[in-house]
Amino acid sequence: MYRLVIKKSARKELDSLPPQAFLKIDKAILSLQENPFPYPQSIRLKCKDKRRLRAGDYRVVYTVDEKEKTVTIFRVRHRKDVYRW
Repeated sequence: MYRLVIKKSARKELDSLPPQAFLKIDKAILSLQENPFPYPQSIRLKCKDKRRLRAGDYRVVYTVDEKEKTVTIFRVRHRKDVYRW
């Protein structure tokens, strides 16, 4: 079982979501504790070791540290905005 770490910026983005979207994304994030590499919802991004999880129209950007067994959530945004750094 993996430990979840949600960055402060991602926590703010989660708080600003509509209630229905929040419930769906929350369920998807919690599922990362059991399996941080769900296929086909999760794919590796080109930038470094980040991955993205698809949850409806929203995307969750995260990393997995196998040594420490942690999943770190960086961003939670709508799919049209998530890849704009």
